[in-house]
Amino acid sequence: MAKILLCVCGGIAAYKVCAVASYLKQQQVDVTVAMSEAAQKLVGPATFQALTANPVYTDLWEHPGGKDPQHIRLAREADLVLVAPATANIVGKLANGIADGLIATLLLAADPKKVMLAPAMNEGMWQHPAMQRNLKFLQEIGIRTIGPATGWQACQTVGVGRMSEADEICREVLAAIGVK
Repeated sequence: MAKILLCVCGGIAAYKVCAVASYLKQQQVDVTVAMSEAAQKLVGPATFQALTANPVYTDLWEHPGGKDPQHIRLAREADLVLVAPATANIVGKLANGIADGLIATLLLAADPKKVMLAPAMNEGMWQHPAMQRNLKFLQEIGIRTIGPATGWQACQTVGVGRMSEADEICREVLAAIGVK
C-alpha cells in the first residue's frame, strides 16, 4: 500500500484538502496527516483523523501513539509528501532551510524528489519575486508542483494563486506514486 504524508498548512484552501485526503484513502492509499498550527484554525485534526483512520500530527514534540518520538520517520517512510495548501510561508521556509515547526522539519527531512507542493496564496504573493525565486530553487532540486490555478480568491479578487482543485491534485499524486 502506498504511503502519503499530507502536510496541511494554514491557507484558507485547507478545506479543499479534506476532499484530497478522503479520495486518496478511498484509493487504498495510506494517508498520514501533519498540520500546522495555522491550519488547525481552519480545519480540525479530528476531521483528518476521521477521513484517514490515522492519527494526525500537530506538534513537533507530541507524537500520537507515543511509540516512536522520531517524527522524521514520517517523511522517510512516505512514498510521497504532499503539501497542500503550500503557503508562501512554507515555500519560503523550505527554500531557505528553516525548520522551525513540525511541517518545516518534516519537509527538510524528506527527499526533495518525493515532495509535491500545491501552492495557494493571493495573486500578489504568488507573483512576488521572492516567492518565484524560492519556487524556482525548489523545482531545481526536484520538488514538483501542482498549480496554482487562476480563479476567485479569498481576498475577493480573481487571479493566479488559487490552489488546484482536489481532483487535479489527486490525479497528480496517484500518477506520481503509480496508482491508477
